[in-house]
Amino acid sequence: QVQLVESGGGLVQAGGSLRLSCAASGRTFSSYGMGWFRQAPGKEREFVATISWTGVITRYADSVKGRFTISRDNPKNTVYLQMNSLKPEDTALYYCARRSAASRDYSDYEEYDYWGQGTQVTVSS
Repeated sequence: QVQLVESGGGLVQAGGSLRLSCAASGRTFSSYGMGWFRQAPGKEREFVATISWTGVITRYADSVKGRFTISRDNPKNTVYLQMNSLKPEDTALYYCARRSAASRDYSDYEEYDYWGQGTQVTVSS
């Protein structure tokens, strides 16, 4: 069984930064791609970023490109999301997820098989 636990969320002013962490249990963490999604109240879950199992390949939503950076530390079973130049529209519950082995579309939340409970990010204007 895989468990994902996010941390690092909080309240920050516009223009500020936060670093989210996602700690994973299980011995196969380094074999899977990982992703971050977010969901604001009344909105659908939205893809934010993904990283390959090696950490070499990353992809971002256009809305966060150039401001957010996804990374991973396989020996520590942890994936990170560094968020800079935060905007009020970044306010959401942020989830990390494990990408399923057969995934073809990294931006489709249905292709992720394990999810954390989420961590709240609130950006004030």
